[in-house]
Amino acid sequence: MPRPAQAGHSLLHDNRALMKIAVSGGTGFIGQALAARLRERGDEVLVLPRNWTAAGDVASADAVINLAGENVAGGRWTAKRKRRILESRLKETDALVNARPRALISASAVGFYGPRGDEVLDESANAGSGFLADVTRQWEAAAHRADEFARVVIFRFGVVLGRDGGALKQMMLPFRFGAGGPIGSGRQWMSWVDREDVLRAIEWAINHPAVRGTYNITAPEPVRNGDFAHALGRAMHRPSFLPTPGFALRLVFGEMADEMLLGGQRVVPNRTTREGFSFRYPTLDASLAANFAR
Repeated sequence: MPRPAQAGHSLLHDNRALMKIAVSGGTGFIGQALAARLRERGDEVLVLPRNWTAAGDVASADAVINLAGENVAGGRWTAKRKRRILESRLKETDALVNARPRALISASAVGFYGPRGDEVLDESANAGSGFLADVTRQWEAAAHRADEFARVVIFRFGVVLGRDGGALKQMMLPFRFGAGGPIGSGRQWMSWVDREDVLRAIEWAINHPAVRGTYNITAPEPVRNGDFAHALGRAMHRPSFLPTPGFALRLVFGEMADEMLLGGQRVVPNRTTREGFSFRYPTLDASLAANFAR
């Protein structure tokens, strides 16, 4: 397969033709920023509402970005919430595939790998076990139904960091009150990525037809949860020594605590970097410094 072009300071080409791009999930933490960025570069952006019916617009788009899905960290995983989490992803992905897009860039997550301790996981690693692994496996399979007629790209995102939303905004709250610190033992791995690099990776995939298949979109240097807490404390100039006990998290969040908070994955973007994408924020300190300077 041809090697995609290097992603440098700018992914735009002066003579690049303007594109029509459809975004599913375009009002979310990533989607809203992506839609604004694509409009800034001159593209026509169609943000698909829930229960959209614009199949013709999707089919005629140069690329479709699939970011839709209920927030997995929005509350305790009851049986009802689990169904909504899965069905929200499959329903939207099936609708996009049925519209027969030319190129489909579909989100997934590192939860695909399941909790794996210290094992280093690149794109060749097998799926793990657990609810999130099952959800992402089905989600990716739904997107791959388009392989016969479209260029399909699957991006497995880590924890996406942006000060104005997502996980980082939630994690900052206890630090503001001097109660920040590691979660549980703090030994579990966190695979993270700056939102700026998520947007740049999506642009990279849009711009380069040789990009296809599955990529980890995680910074090259995952960190342990305790190290993340200390780095966040330094960035916020707040203490970071008060741990949150695992048993308390299990009482509040149940199964979600073990998979999302107390478990983790040590994921690396080997294929992503090998094929030419360069992370602007490869280290956590660099990402946090940029976020708190914005």
